[in-house]
Amino acid sequence: MSERAAIGTQPAPAPARDRVVHPRPPSAAPTPPRKPSNLALRLVTASLLIPPVLYFVYEGGVYVLGAVVVIILLGLNEFYQLIEQKGADPLRSYGMAAAAALPVLMYFGYESLATVLLTVALLAMMVVQLSKARISEALASISGTFFGVFYVGWLLSHAVVLRQFTQVVASRWPDVAAGMHPDVGGYLLFFTIAVVIAGDAGAYFAGRAYGRRKLAPRISPGKTVEGALGALAAGTALGLALKLGFDVAAPELSRPLSYPATAVMAFALSIVGMVGDLVESLLKRDAEVKDTGTLLPGTGGVLDRIDSNLIAIPVMYYVMLAYVFLTAA
Repeated sequence: MSERAAIGTQPAPAPARDRVVHPRPPSAAPTPPRKPSNLALRLVTASLLIPPVLYFVYEGGVYVLGAVVVIILLGLNEFYQLIEQKGADPLRSYGMAAAAALPVLMYFGYESLATVLLTVALLAMMVVQLSKARISEALASISGTFFGVFYVGWLLSHAVVLRQFTQVVASRWPDVAAGMHPDVGGYLLFFTIAVVIAGDAGAYFAGRAYGRRKLAPRISPGKTVEGALGALAAGTALGLALKLGFDVAAPELSRPLSYPATAVMAFALSIVGMVGDLVESLLKRDAEVKDTGTLLPGTGGVLDRIDSNLIAIPVMYYVMLAYVFLTAA
């Protein structure tokens, strides 16, 4: 057989287009570094915030006033950013000035003038809006600007008068204040903030561990009934623990509240704190944002941190005034 014939008997190689090409598996992408968990960031932020808060509450006076003014300005700026998301054009400088003046007036004992200031501020906003060329956003501008002054400025200003609670009582009922320690307000303000924080923590951990039933799915899908129960339990328990601890270490500060009153007050503050949280969640959902800011890692903005206390502090102040009046009568 000729060499050509022998070669011809060998099978021809498959055309290149019929070959099955197995692609190389892509090299594994490098694993990105793990981001700190939200809980870790929250704990770090809390550890940085708690010492100055305790110091300001303990010192009282201009320390509380200065802290409240700064927090109001930061929180109100975030609020105005929220309403800008809705197309409003807030009268920012007028709102900031009015909100910052409220705690100053209340610090010097002019609560009635603070309410007058709210009226004057609203009238001024109307006049300023009249001079603006655009009228399409007039309603949103005036109402949004004024609501921010009330929601952030007026409500948080009550931290100043709550810290000065003995002095406030003395101006109304001198005989009642005669037996009251000057720093009772420091205890009441600390009690309020601590109970609200405990409720927030209780809601977080109980919700993560046992959360099944949605509390307000349209407003805040992450909140659950089980988390709310955890908030009530944690807030009430911490309130009673604070009462017990202060009765041992500084009974002159915790004396105005009995144990039953402490339990009721802590329970009520836990509820009010959740209401404040839901109100802010409602505002954020309307503005279609997750957080009001990025100043506080793990928490969001200043409003995200103070939302519960915005409602809880005024409630504590007015309820305590009523409680002192009724128990002294």
